[in-house]
Amino acid sequence: MLKGFNYPLTPKGKSTLNPPPPWYYSADFLNIEFWSDPSAVAAVLPPGLDPDSASEGHGNALFYDWQFTGANEEYLDPARYQYREFFLLVDALFEGKPVAFCPYIFVDNDAALARGWTQGYPKRLGQVFQTRYYAATGKAGPALAPGSKFAGSLTASGRRLAQALVTLKEPVTDPAVLKQRPIVNLLHTPRLAADKQDKPAVHELVENIPHDVEIEQAWVGEGLLTLPIADGEEISDLAPIRCGKGIRASMAYIVDDLKTLKDLTK
Repeated sequence: MLKGFNYPLTPKGKSTLNPPPPWYYSADFLNIEFWSDPSAVAAVLPPGLDPDSASEGHGNALFYDWQFTGANEEYLDPARYQYREFFLLVDALFEGKPVAFCPYIFVDNDAALARGWTQGYPKRLGQVFQTRYYAATGKAGPALAPGSKFAGSLTASGRRLAQALVTLKEPVTDPAVLKQRPIVNLLHTPRLAADKQDKPAVHELVENIPHDVEIEQAWVGEGLLTLPIADGEEISDLAPIRCGKGIRASMAYIVDDLKTLKDLTK
């Protein structure tokens, strides 16, 4: 019997890209609030999601420096289970309920790519970097202090696609500043058979339901985001008209479930 959660399925299951859930994550992250042209936001939404006119094109850009593990100390294999990530979330509505949708996301690790596709995140490979904080940082990096700056960048296929800057102002004292909308993704598995290429095996809206979320060392300040125009890419269609707050924090959570909201094949 072949074993594994993702490909490859093998006799012992050791070569599979990912262990079975639950999956445990921890990270440092940057979050930059921004507003795009509302028509550009509406254009990236799949059927079943509606634009949130009250949000006026609002979204969030996020950089993460992740460590991951399953139940067997996979974090002791850091080459496989550390990765960096960049993605956009845009405000939307599902049956009138405020949600966020992820139209673009990039990672630098194939195991993370596979986990993302399992959750409906449209992940691609990219090169993602962000300024790191260390308890003993000296002059090699920023402190968690007013005026400190943290930057992030994304390139893919040799093209710069995003860059950001967060300038800290003060520690977060109001938990509402950190609250995010539920993330609804489009889980899509196409078919290659010639007569079924327009009939995906899976095409549904799904809600991600992480739990045991912890956020520490959260600071808020000003955020700045640019999404440069690049050949063969569309992410710049969501280029900010203006930016808002920026956040730098650390977080952890658990993933072991996914909720199907709507089967779009029916």
